[in-house]
Amino acid sequence: MIGSARVSRLKGVVREGSSIDKALAVLEAIAEHHRVTDIAAATGVSKSTVHRILQSLVDWGFARADGAGGYEPGPRILTLAGKVMSRFDPSRQASAALRALHERTGYTTHFGILSGDEAVYVDKLEGRRPYQMPSRVGMSLRLHSTAIGKAILAELSDDEVRVIAERTGLARLTPATLTSVEGLLAHLSKVRAVGYALDDEENEPGIRCVGAAVFDHTGRVLGGISISSLAMDMERDGLEVLAPVVIAAAREVSLALGAPAAAVAR
Repeated sequence: MIGSARVSRLKGVVREGSSIDKALAVLEAIAEHHRVTDIAAATGVSKSTVHRILQSLVDWGFARADGAGGYEPGPRILTLAGKVMSRFDPSRQASAALRALHERTGYTTHFGILSGDEAVYVDKLEGRRPYQMPSRVGMSLRLHSTAIGKAILAELSDDEVRVIAERTGLARLTPATLTSVEGLLAHLSKVRAVGYALDDEENEPGIRCVGAAVFDHTGRVLGGISISSLAMDMERDGLEVLAPVVIAAAREVSLALGAPAAAVAR
């Protein structure tokens, strides 16, 4: 359902807007509504105008009659979506939020995307420190031992986590690495509760990271972002201050990628 705030915004746009505004509002509404009456209620456009717009959308292939007196998205929407997604670059869409996070914290900023049973860095901004993190764009990272990886795992079910752990194993990389499935699941329940994940020298000795999950246009976890530093430069007690900043940046990235508001309002 379209939320009340969303309905109010749509109605405000079309009340003062042009015929193009009304057509776009109707086009968006048919993703969730089928009957002319419901589309009119959701958009604030009169039923007669909605009906006229729908006829044009049908002619263009952006809508079609559902055979039960209503309408649904047409095949041309899928064609257009396919063309757009073929050119879609998540790192480019996320760049503004990542730069803002980098500027605010001064730490190395990463954006990683889930790929099979691991994640892959697709963007990195080096921190304003007299050292560099041993990471690079294109580098893969384990899910059980990294902040981005654990943020991703926390958005999956326990059963999905178990399957991944069975396939990959939980290799011990440092003395702090979580190597048992039950221990990892218990840890992920805490990650879900607070909304962020830590890598407290679990992937590499002497390095700490704070990460949060990023969602795609379907609301499914896509990957995560993190800030990283040498442990001596990122005190354990100060991570609670950094976490909300990372969470907020992850939300901005998710919204830039088209994630539904419900997916990021956690």
